Amino acid sequence: MKKIEINPITRLEGHGKIAIFLDDAGNVDDAFFQTVEFRGYEKFLQGMPMEEVPRTVSTICGVCRGVHFTASMKASDGVFGVTPTSTGRKLREMYFNAHYIEDHAVILYALGFPDFVVGPEASPAERNIIGLIGKVGAEIGREVLRKRGLAVKIFEMLGGKPNHPVAALPGGWSKRLTEEERVQVAGWADELVELGKLTLQVFDNVVLKNEAYMKLVTGDMYKVPVNYMGSVDEKGRVTYYDGTQKVIDLNGREVGTFTGKGYLDFISERVLPWSYLKFPYQKKMGPWSGITEGEGTNMYCVGPLARMNVGNGMDTPLAQAAYEQFHETFNSRPVHYIQAYHWARAIELLSAAEKLKILAADPEITSPDTVNQNYAITGEGVGIIEAPRGTLIHHYQTDDKGIVTNANLIVATTHNNGPINLAVKKAAKHFIKDGQVNEGLLNYVEMAFRPYDLCLACATHTVTGGVPLKIEIFESDGTLREELSNF
Repeated sequence: MKKIEINPITRLEGHGKIAIFLDDAGNVDDAFFQTVEFRGYEKFLQGMPMEEVPRTVSTICGVCRGVHFTASMKASDGVFGVTPTSTGRKLREMYFNAHYIEDHAVILYALGFPDFVVGPEASPAERNIIGLIGKVGAEIGREVLRKRGLAVKIFEMLGGKPNHPVAALPGGWSKRLTEEERVQVAGWADELVELGKLTLQVFDNVVLKNEAYMKLVTGDMYKVPVNYMGSVDEKGRVTYYDGTQKVIDLNGREVGTFTGKGYLDFISERVLPWSYLKFPYQKKMGPWSGITEGEGTNMYCVGPLARMNVGNGMDTPLAQAAYEQFHETFNSRPVHYIQAYHWARAIELLSAAEKLKILAADPEITSPDTVNQNYAITGEGVGIIEAPRGTLIHHYQTDDKGIVTNANLIVATTHNNGPINLAVKKAAKHFIKDGQVNEGLLNYVEMAFRPYDLCLACATHTVTGGVPLKIEIFESDGTLREELSNF
């Protein structure tokens, strides 16, 4: 049996590899997406004062810093038994939406779009953000980077730092927004709405109007029928900062809803010996049944595509129009075509910009009443948000002084671990035949994980109880004699 490795895989956050095993005829027998890095923040956090946790978990990742900050901040509200003031909550949402825009923009333009704008079989030296700018023109590239920079400025203005924010307080927000800053944010929000429109136009021009690309988008090689989870508001629309978490099966039927600690009734995490990522599954749909797709599976997806499938609409007008076009195009619900993640991500960028504009026009946003400090430690808190990559859960338990005694983090890439493996295997089986392999074909395999917008730095939390070890014994002529492995 021959083994092919894509190592390292590219255009993602973190480090991972894909192992593809060919049978004697040169066709794919099996394929695995493996995570080869490890971070154990759940252990680091034990013994830490809860009020320090948001600032600490923001260092998990240089990309997802804002979402871990936000989820842990919401959990701290529970630990301290306090409800944020109205202004404090709006400042959090303003900050969160700015983060959404800068995050989705970098993922689309630097990681996802090069496969389509430059071409899936283009040289890897060109299939990147530089090659993309070469295709769309320096003027458009410069404008996208400038407008993304505006979102980062809002992030810094509210969070206190451009990378790792510090403004979180249980019960609200430590920094008031001045009237001058509000006017500044309102002006930038107008420009960010235009960035959202441009991004959807790019997807429309490059992908939707390209027959060959639409065959890829709607092809079985990138179709992974599993279940979905996301957050909805009281009207069933997609929501991000707060809401109710909803699970649907692969046919669109509701499995159930939960909030807070209710996640423990729905999600179970499986540890497998060959990955530092756990494999969550929906235990309401039965015991662990392996990494499977189709009827009977309890694998599930989160993230932009899952949210488009779970929600019945968007709560801003331009994003709602794009949502309707999305579902009219695919003409089926749920949508199981994973390349649609890119389109859903572009819709969400526009939605976040529209919300930013609404919040900047709210006169209450400049109120000095930014925090409620009537604390009464409860010893437990759960913060759940819809991060750009999907549902993010932070769960903490503390002693009576607010010192963390236990922490559990379930991040988006972890939720998606099983479906990512399914997608990689399906693409490998489709594109690699009769032992014929080249760089372009391997990129088609990598295109199976990029829609999920991996962030492995955030997602690795499991220790298998030992150090994975493989020993290869070679003859003196270099022939491999034997392999020994403990995983």
